[in-house]
Amino acid sequence: MMKKYTINLVVAILTLCGISAQAQIKRPDNFHAKYELKEVVVMSRHNIRSPLSSGGAAYQRVTPYEWFHWSSPSSQLSLRGGVLETEMGQFFRQWVVSEGLLPDNYRPEGEEVLFYANSRQRTFATAKYFSAGFLPFANVKITHKYEEDKMDPVFTPQFTKMNDAYRQQVLDEMQALHGGPQAWMNAQQATLDLMEEVLDMAHSPAALQGDTTHFWYDDTKFKIEKGDEPKMTGGYTLANSVADALVLQCYETESMTAFGHELTEEQWRAICNVKIVYDGLLFTTHAAAVNIANPLVSRIREELQRQDRKFMFLCGHDSNLASIGAALGLEFPETEHALELHTPIGSKLVFEKWSDGTEEYVAVNLVYQAVEQLQGRTLLSLDVPPMVKSVTVKGLTANSDGLYRLSDLDARFAEAMSEYDAIYDAPDAVEVLQQPDNARPADIYNLQGQRLNHPQHGINIIGGEKKVVK
Repeated sequence: MMKKYTINLVVAILTLCGISAQAQIKRPDNFHAKYELKEVVVMSRHNIRSPLSSGGAAYQRVTPYEWFHWSSPSSQLSLRGGVLETEMGQFFRQWVVSEGLLPDNYRPEGEEVLFYANSRQRTFATAKYFSAGFLPFANVKITHKYEEDKMDPVFTPQFTKMNDAYRQQVLDEMQALHGGPQAWMNAQQATLDLMEEVLDMAHSPAALQGDTTHFWYDDTKFKIEKGDEPKMTGGYTLANSVADALVLQCYETESMTAFGHELTEEQWRAICNVKIVYDGLLFTTHAAAVNIANPLVSRIREELQRQDRKFMFLCGHDSNLASIGAALGLEFPETEHALELHTPIGSKLVFEKWSDGTEEYVAVNLVYQAVEQLQGRTLLSLDVPPMVKSVTVKGLTANSDGLYRLSDLDARFAEAMSEYDAIYDAPDAVEVLQQPDNARPADIYNLQGQRLNHPQHGINIIGGEKKVVK
């Protein structure tokens, strides 16, 4: 008789490509005698996609080698990504059925199940493939609000409030991350050198045309502006896009080799860390996160308060997972058997709501497919599960069963939302009637004639109330 497992009770051994890995979380023997699973809320990152830009893209010009021929157009979910997401949906189906949350071959009634995805093709398709594996007997509708590939504001990590003091607060927190942007980027120099060697960048079209032979980052600038995502400009953006393409090619080619160079898992994780620096600076300062993650924070809170919902699947991006975590004080574990350190491709931030009949509790986990499962398209089951890691909530104490009181977690959500409400939203700028005497080309001023693009520690911040003086 098959032993009962849950996402939190995963003790099966993965034997994949000669590597054994044991899942991390084992529940007490009497856990199921004490608790009943009431609801699951999943915040998912989309699965494997093609690179975000295609023909003639900068990442293609930094190597003389030919990149992998992607199975999907630029930025869209790959065929492998669809297969992998279906397998993940099948695993979740087996788990919730084993827990008694839903019957097998369930067809949703009322509002018990909801799938809601960003309107990008890769997020919508991820949700669709997951639903096919999760509820194969139901033609699940994927809720999305806009036409194909238009960003839904709920999933867009954009600033919806802005003022000068708040902008400086975000900048100050960026400077506090690992010694500041330049120091953190400089720590990646050995990896950037490795990437240049792997790519044979010195003989690339970009080098032969006199554009560049190296990755650089000393010209980094950040744009922080209301109505837009936090943005970075400068040479490090090229390193980020190349690292992204390399990792995606690794998944698709089922090989740890890149252009004839056999790389270790540690080296691949280092390449992924180039992206972590990029995303970390933009999306993981607490000050920025409470602003850009507010729509999803409020939506997940609403879901956890519902009594009529059994399963909710949200599908967005790694920036969503990162900013939600930073806003709520979630401490993502360091992954094992994955290239990404915290939020691997296709990973799911899972909120499990349990009840002991008197009080409700929440377990928070990160669920993802190991790199061997991604490359091997491993069929997942309760006996061969994906990787599962417990996510801790800074400042909150879990009980002896690893669960947080829902009331405590709800207070954390409320705190993050209150921080957002407290951000003063300065009025939109109007024309500056008189140009200051000391105006310079491309300087940006607020309504009081103060220049806003002041450099600090080599980083320029642009945004908010502005007027470009030509």
